[in-house]
Amino acid sequence: MAALYDALAQLAPSPVVELNRAVAVAMAFGPAEGLAIVDALVSEPALRGYHLLPAVRGDFLAKLGRHDEARAEFERAASLTRNMRERKLLLDRASASSHKFRVVK
Repeated sequence: MAALYDALAQLAPSPVVELNRAVAVAMAFGPAEGLAIVDALVSEPALRGYHLLPAVRGDFLAKLGRHDEARAEFERAASLTRNMRERKLLLDRASASSHKFRVVK
C-alpha cells in the first residue's frame, strides 16, 4: 500500500495524498516513520484547518507512547471538525490518552 501511495504522490502530488501516504507508511514501517511525514505537513497551508492532520498525528503519537502530545492533537482535531460524532470520538481519544500510564498515589 505504501508503494502505491508513493506512486500516487509522484503522479498527483497533494497534501492530502501525502497525509494518506503517511498512514500507509506507518502501517508498513511503524508510527515513527509515518510521524516524520506528518510532521513535514504541519505547516502546509492547505491542511491548516483539516481535522484529519492532527487526528493522524495524535494516533501516531499515542502509538509511540507520547500521550500528552497525542491528547493535545486529538483535542485540536476535535476543535476543527463540525461533525459531532467525529468530535466525540476525537475527544474520547484525547481523554483516553490523558489516562495512559498515569501513576496513582
